[in-house]
Amino acid sequence: MSPKDRCDRPEGGLAREEEAGVATESDVRPQRPRRYRVLLHNDDYTTMDFVVMVLMEIFHHDELRAVEIMLHVHRRGVGVAGVYPFGIAETRVRKVHELAREHEFPLRCSMEPE
Repeated sequence: MSPKDRCDRPEGGLAREEEAGVATESDVRPQRPRRYRVLLHNDDYTTMDFVVMVLMEIFHHDELRAVEIMLHVHRRGVGVAGVYPFGIAETRVRKVHELAREHEFPLRCSMEPE
């Protein structure tokens, strides 16, 4: 090590990586993105056919699965339409609200962390 390198270090010595707070490659582990449940909420005005259409068009469920989810929402008041990373969940919630507004239905959709 040259004298110039020593001047750049505190007290003229070498700083160890752990002491300097530098993350080493083994300390950084990629994490899976947090996932969010997209929920449909029951109301007394939105038709069952419209909810099935939303589940097929926006959430890409086949007709049988869409009917099952719709009936669950109808009976229990709320149901999971799908589970996605944040950005996709947020987009699907927005699309449901836009489509419901276009068809003059008060269908509510929300998202929550899994």
